[in-house]
Amino acid sequence: MSTPETIAAFQKNSNDTGSAPVQIALLTDRINNLTTHFKTHKSDRHSRHGLLKIIRKRQKQLKYLKRTDSEQYYHVIKQLGIRDK
Repeated sequence: MSTPETIAAFQKNSNDTGSAPVQIALLTDRINNLTTHFKTHKSDRHSRHGLLKIIRKRQKQLKYLKRTDSEQYYHVIKQLGIRDK
């Protein structure tokens, strides 16, 4: 998914670009892109460090969303296919 499509899929209204579901979706998009990058560039340690930072940021956003709106949390993880639970 491209960035505008990702934002459109998770935004609450047309001006929403920074809510937790939108941020989680964008971070997931970046994680997926970096994961495909590592299939061809196995020794790229600098990008791997950046990937780990992005993963931690997404974990914090997911934790916040679960704490504030658990129904939305389960919807987001199901739609993005993040977890099996």
